[in-house]
Amino acid sequence: MSAVGVVGLGDMGTGMAERLLAAGHEVHCWNRTRSKAERMAARGGRVLDSPREVARASELVITMVTDNAALQAVCDGPDGILAGLGPGTIFAEMSTTAPALVRALAQRVAATGAVLIDAPVSGSILTLRDGKLLIMVGGDRAAFERAEPILLAIGPKVRLVGEVGQAKALKIGINLSLAVQMLAFSEGVLLAERTGVDRRVAFEAFLNSVIASPMLQYRAPFALDPPDYAWFPCGMMQKDLDLALQLGRELGVPLPTTAATQEMLTATRALGYGAEDFAALFHGLARMSGMDPA
Repeated sequence: MSAVGVVGLGDMGTGMAERLLAAGHEVHCWNRTRSKAERMAARGGRVLDSPREVARASELVITMVTDNAALQAVCDGPDGILAGLGPGTIFAEMSTTAPALVRALAQRVAATGAVLIDAPVSGSILTLRDGKLLIMVGGDRAAFERAEPILLAIGPKVRLVGEVGQAKALKIGINLSLAVQMLAFSEGVLLAERTGVDRRVAFEAFLNSVIASPMLQYRAPFALDPPDYAWFPCGMMQKDLDLALQLGRELGVPLPTTAATQEMLTATRALGYGAEDFAALFHGLARMSGMDPA
């Protein structure tokens, strides 16, 4: 059993904490909205009053937060994670944040005697619950080897991919592909539908064809039957595409389909689908085509 801290208890952070508890680890929790943290207390977690206290109590502390600003908020200040880190602690930053930010943070963590590993995940809430999550890690091999047994409680595929920041770049590349695939799928289905093909027939054909990636297999049906709860809202996807476009500019890599998809997400949100899963790209494009979005 290890003492593990989880800072950020949204859907993914809560799912991670639950799996760590199920594996027998001692889990220390903090969330900006305390009521979300209290749910973990009922399941055996220990709720602490600040990220600093979580870091002090943990051998490995995980952050799973919304964006760059949220990461800086939980790390900085007298009650932040950096104030609680000490020699021997591992800080696993598992959010989707900018590679440059996490590299700079790694230097600040090193000054405390702790070590940061960059450990974003690929998968959904369902993937996490089913124990099929992929965790990509960038950082020191010795720290990776210490963290790996704990990370394996979260997902069965834990891979060291390179240096700090490189795992974030991989995650951003994967996420931009999700949105681009969804838009291309929507274009193809609506084109076929415009000729008179029934929409559900078109969906079935596309999802049994060579273009049916695992992501499209589970997410494209959301366009026909939207889930009650958005796994990956349009706004969150736009945040990730912003990270991709920024990284592309920094590295001199043009991302034309990412840029087009970002604009389509802006239009989709303007049409009232902002709180829905990014599969709502289909509905936005249907509306723009003068077709029934439902």
